[in-house]
Amino acid sequence: MKPILIHTHFHKRRTGVTRSIENVLPFFDTKFETYLFGYGAKGKHISIKNLTNLLFSDREVVVHCHRNNEIIRMLFFRFLGAKFKLIATRHAETIPSGLTMKLLKKSDKVITLVKSMSKKLGIKNTIVGHGVNVALFKPKENIQLKNIPQENIILCAGRVRKAKGHLDLLNAAKVLREHQNWALVIVGKVDKPNFLTELKAIAKNHFIENQVFFRDETLDIISFYQASKIAVVPSYSEGFSLVTAEAMSCGCAVIATKNVGVHSSLITHGENGYLFEAGNSDALAMLLEKSIHNRAPLLGIQARQEILENWSAKKEAERLIDVYLT
Repeated sequence: MKPILIHTHFHKRRTGVTRSIENVLPFFDTKFETYLFGYGAKGKHISIKNLTNLLFSDREVVVHCHRNNEIIRMLFFRFLGAKFKLIATRHAETIPSGLTMKLLKKSDKVITLVKSMSKKLGIKNTIVGHGVNVALFKPKENIQLKNIPQENIILCAGRVRKAKGHLDLLNAAKVLREHQNWALVIVGKVDKPNFLTELKAIAKNHFIENQVFFRDETLDIISFYQASKIAVVPSYSEGFSLVTAEAMSCGCAVIATKNVGVHSSLITHGENGYLFEAGNSDALAMLLEKSIHNRAPLLGIQARQEILENWSAKKEAERLIDVYLT
């Protein structure tokens, strides 16, 4: 009889955490009887009644949590006498709060995503980076975005907030003024309306307001990747940066900040993408200009190959299974 594996997800918004869970779930079925407990993610869901029956049975059960509210739920079952292995993933690169650290220490094993996160955590952990659904996130030709007249697209996907480097991106995008057939498309949930107003004002000051487009967070992010020649990830901090891996998997030429999240592990500068120092909008502008003129070759093919070889969801699942079974 296979052991039981339960991933938890209690979050209304679809985030990178959501996609990472959905990506790996299918690859566990050969080793585990796999379920999803909670809401907001797609998978084979288990009811609280059936969950309780399993947790208090003689079956071998592994529960993998991703947020504090999920760990607290599972610790309540443990308080009542349930016996199971509790795995917790820390998804943020920041130093944990006192509550988060206390919860992580109560877990049997802790997973982090990148080296910098692992070092900051201060407790024993295992690094397992996210993987991409490479069958879904793949290049596709002749994809066009609605209501965007330009032929060539530069994409920035993810939450729209200062920490994500959008001010640097808009200032660097001034190079588009001399390239009217290029557009910058920013896709994501805006945290503060005033920040969006500020970004639009920068675009207007650079006379590129007709080349910069803002789109709301969407479930159809794949078509945006597939329609784009270049993806820019100018963030100052990332837990992992699944957006970067997804863009590379779709064959985008990626320009990302150095030593942020997993960027410098995914990208070898000049070989499968380009890196620049966070906050250096001039360096970003230079890379954009060179890419538009093809003096910095678009490395989408090489980017896709890097993901296929090292960052697929299947490879992530294999590494997670090692953690679950040891």
